[in-house]
Amino acid sequence: MGKLIDLMALHAALIRLPGFESIAPTALQPLPELGLAHDHVRIAGTTWLLRVPRQSQFGYTAAANMAYQEACFDRCAPSNHTPKLRGTLPPQPGLPMGALLVEAIDGASLVLPTDMPGIAACLAAIHMLEVPPVERRNPLENHADTVTGTLGFIERQSVVLATVLPQGAARRQIESELEWARGYAAEVARTPQPLTLVLSDTHPGNYLRRPDGKVICVDLEKALYGAPAIDLAHASLYTSTTWDRLSAAALARPEIEGFYRHYLSLVPAGLAESLRPWLLPMRRLTWLRSVTWCVHYRAQSLKARNRDKLHAVSTEDWSREDVDAGLIAHVEDRVADYLAAETIARIRSEWVGERPLSL
Repeated sequence: MGKLIDLMALHAALIRLPGFESIAPTALQPLPELGLAHDHVRIAGTTWLLRVPRQSQFGYTAAANMAYQEACFDRCAPSNHTPKLRGTLPPQPGLPMGALLVEAIDGASLVLPTDMPGIAACLAAIHMLEVPPVERRNPLENHADTVTGTLGFIERQSVVLATVLPQGAARRQIESELEWARGYAAEVARTPQPLTLVLSDTHPGNYLRRPDGKVICVDLEKALYGAPAIDLAHASLYTSTTWDRLSAAALARPEIEGFYRHYLSLVPAGLAESLRPWLLPMRRLTWLRSVTWCVHYRAQSLKARNRDKLHAVSTEDWSREDVDAGLIAHVEDRVADYLAAETIARIRSEWVGERPLSL
């Protein structure tokens, strides 16, 4: 069981929801720890589970994070590729980050590359949802200039680069990519690219495949209005497809290119055509976002856990304290791989050199 869950406090909050008054404390069944941002508790005898945040990866307060996640589920619901949201439990003593009551998806972890077309269908369904006017997009973030916004995020994550990687080929390659990203951002400044509802965090571990074959994205807390090309990249980069313990696989180049082709065949021709020039540059930028997160994590995970998230101004918290030792070992193994010079060079060959990906 996750050490950060107070089951009695969670139960006390749950039974205040209409329809759940008679749920017994023993019905709350914590699921194995699979990620760093949430715990999950199944409610036995029902089709629901509780999604309990550990932190806000956007650095929101507990209340703002709960409102944001609720909006993520609501906005994605019309796609029919995400779990239903039944209600929320507000942040309170014993439950400092609150919880979301969501549909428990009866599904299996994905198998790659077999399920990549299912991911493409899920993303296409979300990307084709109607985008509301700017004034109605709150509380979701609106990344009208995605390149500049993503670069800002990358820059913030990379401030500890020299500390985490004092020297060596890995650091030099990351610095080379940072230099490219700054130049690219200046080059395309004020150049519009397609903007849709996107998930932002689309690695294959965030999906389940139902018995009917439909792929459902179950992790929605970072949805926003931004560049669909980032979702495609994050779903298929090596740093994403090998992240999750249950679905890990390295995709071959033809499998990556096939994933993009399949997605483009599912969306309207106009969207597909306008996306093409952005696909490879945004893949490059998304990888840089991922690898600088590894740098950020290495520094932040050594810190003490914030024990007062109910009142914290920012609830971002990557501390290793009170997290399953096996999960931490897996994360640190993945981070070490992603920060290895050989791994970085292999990934960069998708856009640097004589044989870039054909997207």
